[in-house]
Amino acid sequence: MSELRWNPLLGEWVATATHRQERTFLPPPDFCPLCPTREGGFRTEVPAPDYEIVVFENKFPSLRREPPAPAVEGSELYRVRPAQGVCEVVLYTPRHTTTLAEGSIVQIERLIRVWADRFAELDGLDYVRYVYIFENKGEEIGVTLHHPHGQIYGYPFIPPIIARELERARAHRERTGRNLIADIVAEELRDGRRVVLEGERFVACIPFFARWPYETHIYAKRHVEALTDLSAEERCELARVLKRLLVGFDRLFARSFPYVMALHGRPSDGGDYSYYDFHIEFYPPMRAADKLKYLAGSEIGAGMFINDTLAEEKAAELRARIEAFDGSE
Repeated sequence: MSELRWNPLLGEWVATATHRQERTFLPPPDFCPLCPTREGGFRTEVPAPDYEIVVFENKFPSLRREPPAPAVEGSELYRVRPAQGVCEVVLYTPRHTTTLAEGSIVQIERLIRVWADRFAELDGLDYVRYVYIFENKGEEIGVTLHHPHGQIYGYPFIPPIIARELERARAHRERTGRNLIADIVAEELRDGRRVVLEGERFVACIPFFARWPYETHIYAKRHVEALTDLSAEERCELARVLKRLLVGFDRLFARSFPYVMALHGRPSDGGDYSYYDFHIEFYPPMRAADKLKYLAGSEIGAGMFINDTLAEEKAAELRARIEAFDGSE
């Protein structure tokens, strides 16, 4: 059962998806549903002995292309609507015991092309208002399957965090005539202390306003509203930037680094978003080798993050790990 319920206090939709309680939870490697189907083995989500990248509909989706009717009747205050949308799974590799960080630059560039392809298709659906590409990595984040994979949601509305970014970017344009993200990039490059990686076309930094100790953003140096706006050269450089950043994360504490990776771009409602830029945000929960940053009273109840670290110091740590990587695949 899935439906969307309106929260009148926050002005946002909440999905209920009771069937997700039954989803597969940390199966042994021999019974991973995301591995290829091997001869003599059980049938997985991929009915083939091998693959490069696979995209398929999530078996336990929060949103459905053809959703059921809501379980309850709404009211003027408590609106309810069918949970129409799309939930897809993206398998990065047939190898179970690897990560995106361990993939080659060629593999990561191929993944970026797949992301752009899926964005283009979902962007054209009349009931999708926002295409959100993301990855949850690590048990610390709450993953239920270890196999390297990400997800794509096609929301029937613009989700709250994106809506706030758009609101702030629009207000900045109206007040200054400039692009907010371009101004953030210029300020980070001017200061330099929080930049962890810079290329010809992209820059990665732990921003001045980071909420997580190792929160890292990747920005394009030119105005790009969506993945589909990237040139072939930009896709290649973005793959190199992602590779070096992910390796740097793993080298911080000599372990596979958990994170949420979130791709933020323009909505899919046909509006004018010339004031907003595509970018990627990473939210790693580690604050030290043996400590996690938990969301507690201030973050969850009030919405104000408290960062126990200085962005300048954490950027220096991460930059040193990245610079020690020779860039080999």
